Amino acid sequence: MTAAGALAALATAGDAAARVPSEEASRGKGRGRRTGREFRGMWLATVGNRDWPSRPGLTADRQRAELLAYFDTAVERRLNAVILQVRPTADALWPSPHEPWSQYLTGVQGQDPGWDPLGTAVREAHRRGLELHAWFNPYRVATHTDPSRLVETHPARLHPDWTVAYGGKLYYDPGIPEVRRFVEDAMMDAVVRYDIDAVHFDDYFYPYPVPDQAFDDDATFARYGDGFPDKAAWRRDNINRLVLETAARIKAAKKHVRFGISPFGVWRNAATDPLGSRTAAGVQTYDDLHADTRRWVKEGWIDYVVPQVYWNMGFPPADYEALVPWWAEVADGTGVDLFIGEALYKVGVAGQPEAWHDPAELSRHLTFAQRYPAVGGHCYFSAMEVVADPIGAMTRVVADHYPTRVRPPA
Repeated sequence: MTAAGALAALATAGDAAARVPSEEASRGKGRGRRTGREFRGMWLATVGNRDWPSRPGLTADRQRAELLAYFDTAVERRLNAVILQVRPTADALWPSPHEPWSQYLTGVQGQDPGWDPLGTAVREAHRRGLELHAWFNPYRVATHTDPSRLVETHPARLHPDWTVAYGGKLYYDPGIPEVRRFVEDAMMDAVVRYDIDAVHFDDYFYPYPVPDQAFDDDATFARYGDGFPDKAAWRRDNINRLVLETAARIKAAKKHVRFGISPFGVWRNAATDPLGSRTAAGVQTYDDLHADTRRWVKEGWIDYVVPQVYWNMGFPPADYEALVPWWAEVADGTGVDLFIGEALYKVGVAGQPEAWHDPAELSRHLTFAQRYPAVGGHCYFSAMEVVADPIGAMTRVVADHYPTRVRPPA
């Protein structure tokens, strides 16, 4: 079923969304492997200046040089895609008419950095044979809860009723239809204006649970939740609508632009749902983030999925060797490409399980995943570690698995 068709099904209020019929099971599987293509990506995070820019307030020339150095390293590591975070906190790394310039560029939200990072990134990535996936965080407004710290023209200050403070952060309320339309408009501006290869969402939908705190959307549920059996079903419907509407709008604007999501690696544990994975994770996206990630793949609502399988082989609560086969089964035959998100950031880090101190652990992940034709590649979090190459783990991956550069799946 197309996104447009599923949207029509969602027009009926209540949990009727769960009755959207599945797409014909005639779509391909393991397309990348069969064509000699493979996804080899890295996330390049900007929130909190995690990867880039190295700090706020650098000159435009210095920011540009740092960005291009990351791209050059991607080429050296024989990667073929960069997932660049361009909307980290309801802001923009391009001259958006909807939202302010990101503070992570200049240190001052709303201040023009003197260049167009997204435009440059698209051009320079393509020049190097890299895909540029524009990474958007839909609902996070700020990593604090003080609206007065936002620029005066920020939509969250103009519409304070759109926001919810939770866990020390400020979020847009996903249950408000005007919020969903605004978020989509803000993201679609980049799709229309730039030659990006894909729109990319991360794992944040409703926020991760914070002990002894409640996400205060009671009033929103009272206003918009008629016809749903409970708040959880309504919340899942809100996120389903965001995914479906975004997919439909992307294809209406540019059919070739892909839509991918990188969810937390556990949909549901098998103890919760027999369709779930053989895991005992403390977080389940379906129940805690209200994101029915399995359904999005099974129904073909997105073009690719990159589950964040950020655990080592043999890790009891969430074993890499249990999750990769589970996701391969989910994606098999759907036409949705499956790439595995890899926790390069854990390698060699004190306090991590012993496996992450073995330079060969990450390479073993790729060897294991090769058993499953539905797996079409891998993506590494994040760019800083791709450059730093902790304990030589990335060098080992390249030596063992990336003898030459290849193109990503089409």
